[in-house]
Amino acid sequence: MSINKIKKTKEFTQIYNNSKKIYTKYTIIFISHNKDNKKFGFVASKKTGNAVNRNRIKRLFREVIKNNQDSLKEKTNYIIVGKAILKENIANLCYKDIEKDILKALKN
Repeated sequence: MSINKIKKTKEFTQIYNNSKKIYTKYTIIFISHNKDNKKFGFVASKKTGNAVNRNRIKRLFREVIKNNQDSLKEKTNYIIVGKAILKENIANLCYKDIEKDILKALKN
């Protein structure tokens, strides 16, 4: 199953400004309503580490969403932003840790 991605800077800015924020141990999740299907954006800034670490973090985020997409609300935008804490934990971090963190936040 493919993921509808948020790609344009304008879309990201609009969601950042008009959304509910959920803070978790590893992420900040921005949630806003839209008129279309579910859309997802994944962000890992330089605070989360070098390019290898940032790409790994985004791959983990995408995999979590891909495997749990059906349980998320329709007509909603989600932006998942990695926190700087991931920089220190990236070597020890596994898929299950990220999945548990994100799904716990999105179930509420």
